Amino acid sequence: MGVLALAAALALAAVLLRQGPSPIDQAAAVSTTRPTSNPSPTDSKRHAIIITIDGLRPDVLLRVDAPNIRRLMASGCFTFWAQTVPECYTLPAHVSILTGVSPQVHGVEWNDHIEQAFPLVPTLFELAHRGGLTTAMVTGKTKFIALDKPGTIDWKFLPYNEPNPDALVAAEGVKILRQHRPAVTFVHLADTDVVGHAVGWGTPEQLKFVEEADRQVGVVLSAVAELGWNDSTLVVLTADHGGAGLEHGPDDPRSRHVPWIVTGPGVRQDFDLTRDADLVVNTPDTLPTVCDFLGLNWGPEVEGRVVREIYTEQRELLRDRK
Repeated sequence: MGVLALAAALALAAVLLRQGPSPIDQAAAVSTTRPTSNPSPTDSKRHAIIITIDGLRPDVLLRVDAPNIRRLMASGCFTFWAQTVPECYTLPAHVSILTGVSPQVHGVEWNDHIEQAFPLVPTLFELAHRGGLTTAMVTGKTKFIALDKPGTIDWKFLPYNEPNPDALVAAEGVKILRQHRPAVTFVHLADTDVVGHAVGWGTPEQLKFVEEADRQVGVVLSAVAELGWNDSTLVVLTADHGGAGLEHGPDDPRSRHVPWIVTGPGVRQDFDLTRDADLVVNTPDTLPTVCDFLGLNWGPEVEGRVVREIYTEQRELLRDRK
């Protein structure tokens, strides 16, 4: 992270720390929902929700009271040894999650808000549209405009300003879920990372915001249950990077290891994926795993693989039909 970006992160974190968790009213005054297309709500047979907690280092998660994330683990598969891409920065790493390829392939090697600059390969949102599915994105940082390729995201909360606390992001996500019922939803919770840059990874202050992120994960999962989607939804919770001190960076194992938790129909319950000594989950595996669940095809450029080990039975893989 450059000097200017770090200074901006410190300023944002100072605001968050003054306000504390869940300052929805304050954030709403500086956040705007972007215009979007308005397709009709759909009742897809299957849904996928990807939730990322920016900067969530696995051992930090273990230190906090996180009942909602632990319920996800108990109802599904998990590893605390998943690896993000070597670059370990928010935007390139997230684009890898949502394209299934490395930053060198998708081309988003910057980590700033840049208008009209998009990945060079299809995103999950594009693949979903090709398959006739609706899409939604809800983020806490403005730089995710890089994923807002015209015509690919049906409903979105993509703020013009920051900070956007996790409680606001979750509330906007739930609003979209209830009103529009998208088949594919991406939710990004930013506070853990912002506070990490301000006061440090693993600090008491950061632990409080990880607990807040868990509460907002619970808000989203409650909406899923309210919609009657528990038996039709694949939920993936992961992170873009960890961190140490006030930073995260390339090839630092404290930055590269992240949690990867998945639950849904047919997924093993309370299953630690490290029981398979040969299995290493990489965050680009998220895209093909989600596409396989939804019945979507993806292109030959995808470097990730379907994590078939999450299922109780073998499944036919669409990868053979690229």
